[in-house]
Amino acid sequence: MADKTEERPRNSRRVFINDVNKYTSKNIARFLDSCVVGASLVDPGEADVEEDDDTLHDKQPKLKSPTFQIVGTVSSQTEEKCSFIAEEYSNLKREDLLCHLMNCDVIIYDITQHADQINEAQWAVSALHEQMDQFSGPKMFILVSSIMTWAVTKPADKDDPEIPLREEHYRRRKAHPNFQNHIGLEKLVVKLGKTKSTQFSTYVVASGLQYGMGEHIFHLFFKMSWLGEISEVPIFGDGSNIIPTVHINDLAGIIQNVIDHKPKSQYLVAVDDSKSTMEDIIKAITLALGPGKTQNVSKEEIYLIRDLTQTDIDSLLVNLRIEATYLKENFNIQWVSETGIVENIEQIAEEYKQTRGLLPLRICILGPPAVGKSTIAERICKHYKLHHVKLKETITETLEILESCVHMEDVENDQSEAQEFLDTLKENMNQNEGRLDDQYVIRIMRDKLRTKPCMNQGFILDGFPKTYEQAKELFTGEEEPEDLQSKHEKKIIPEFVFFIDATDVFLKNRVLNLPETVVEGTFYTPEQFLRRLANFRERNVEDETLLNYFEDLEIHPEHLEITSNDDNEYLLIIEKICKKVGKPKNYGTILDEVEEEERRQAEQQLREQAEQRAEAKLREEEEAQQRDQRWGQWNQQLEEVRRQEHDLLESQSEPLRNYLMRDVMPILTQGLIECCRIRPEDPIDFLAEYLLQNNPEA
Repeated sequence: MADKTEERPRNSRRVFINDVNKYTSKNIARFLDSCVVGASLVDPGEADVEEDDDTLHDKQPKLKSPTFQIVGTVSSQTEEKCSFIAEEYSNLKREDLLCHLMNCDVIIYDITQHADQINEAQWAVSALHEQMDQFSGPKMFILVSSIMTWAVTKPADKDDPEIPLREEHYRRRKAHPNFQNHIGLEKLVVKLGKTKSTQFSTYVVASGLQYGMGEHIFHLFFKMSWLGEISEVPIFGDGSNIIPTVHINDLAGIIQNVIDHKPKSQYLVAVDDSKSTMEDIIKAITLALGPGKTQNVSKEEIYLIRDLTQTDIDSLLVNLRIEATYLKENFNIQWVSETGIVENIEQIAEEYKQTRGLLPLRICILGPPAVGKSTIAERICKHYKLHHVKLKETITETLEILESCVHMEDVENDQSEAQEFLDTLKENMNQNEGRLDDQYVIRIMRDKLRTKPCMNQGFILDGFPKTYEQAKELFTGEEEPEDLQSKHEKKIIPEFVFFIDATDVFLKNRVLNLPETVVEGTFYTPEQFLRRLANFRERNVEDETLLNYFEDLEIHPEHLEITSNDDNEYLLIIEKICKKVGKPKNYGTILDEVEEEERRQAEQQLREQAEQRAEAKLREEEEAQQRDQRWGQWNQQLEEVRRQEHDLLESQSEPLRNYLMRDVMPILTQGLIECCRIRPEDPIDFLAEYLLQNNPEA
């Protein structure tokens, strides 16, 4: 664990911040790390004078200004350590945590994001208050709480509800039902700071809903707009509720002022000057990043959004007019967004994209006809989630959009402009046998590249522009006014250019081997293809070629060669392109997509298991049926064998029975009668002797 204490002046102030890897605390820590202790005590105008004065004495040695040294707790050590954090602690016992707090000059606890931090903050301020006599110097405790502790406060003037609340009304504030613990902690912090304020001062900063630097609570709407997957961004309810907000860096600046000024007021409200409604905010976001359209839905639908916690939902539905008068009158704040998110939406949107690394990728793939540009572009688009821009499809799409605009009845100006441009395009196409002049093609393609999806995620230009002049008109826009267009043209110039090439023999053989069903209705008929290939080769041997245009802009095209129709070669080309372009600069695989894929795989697995069980059951039934059938047949065969054995025994025993009846039984009967008459001592011996003497055969 790195310690930056040695890098800082000895008189730097040590600041503890909880959950320093979370949105609010991380941005406060980053801000304070860049500040000089006491900087907010100097008026910006005076600071400029001092700087000018310093230039007159630049030969004199300067003392290094005292700075803030940031330490804090983190939820886990798995995340990469921030460079502006001197020390990070995790899984600390209370006694160990108290030791770290005792070594700090300022303790900041944020409870706006996670309510589970309320108990720890309550323990921390109470434990520090008990240890006041052991302090080596004065300490300050700052609680960053939520404006939701004012959520159901009655208006300042019941006759005029539009008059905003102020800090002076904080004693009669009433919290939202889900924020009762927050207001309880606020009261405790204020109370403990009154005991011995010179030794232990305490402050509560009630923060509005925070925005900026990648977003937190408004992230849902920024993400929806940036992705552009829905045509209308939802507004929950009628959207008329006023939401108090503050830029996260302005909140950090307010905390810096609290540390430097040690104000008399222990309770401060941190909000900007805006009185924007939910509708105002969401419309501004979607106009800056998305389709520019919103849709009012019922309030209940907000509970279906999985990305929002109950705290987020309560905060977004708040309706509160409140002003931050104290900090306006007493602090020196270098405001980032004093007028609010709506007025500064362009800057906020740029912050959002930069902080989250949502940077567009602009790629142009060039090459002769039939080389496989579209196949490669489609796969690259899928990998990077870019928009595939092809000339023919873009023209068709533009005509369809113009047709739909013509039939719209809500905006007459747009309707008339669309009708005029549509008529111009159709007339030009009729005059050129279905083709468009370059001036209209350039306009259509430029408008396509300027659309929000292409500006947000990026695009792949597939086989366009075709000539040096087209590229110059498309990307330079010399016919357009310089004030606005120069900014836009830079945003549509490709960052990467790939030239996919192959020999003419290879290309001719590929086209000749295409099936008739593929060739029909395309430019791949032998005559048309050979003419297009010849034109392409001619254009690329002139002095001002398309590749030369990109070279002049210091965008050096990457040359790649196709030598076979094997799919593995395409994979190799795509791998080289991905290596050159680098990692995707977007959201990557969205959680919903991952869950959908997992759900699909789970369903597929369940189906397979069900099919296997059904197949096994059917197989068992068939086997049981076959066993029953075989058992029946065996029983029948056994009965037949028994019958045959019985018949055989019957037939074989008949002569013996006849012999016994004819020759033996008469003599045996007479012997038994004689034995009964005489009654010899040994009847058996007598009977045997009798039979022997009277045997007919003997």
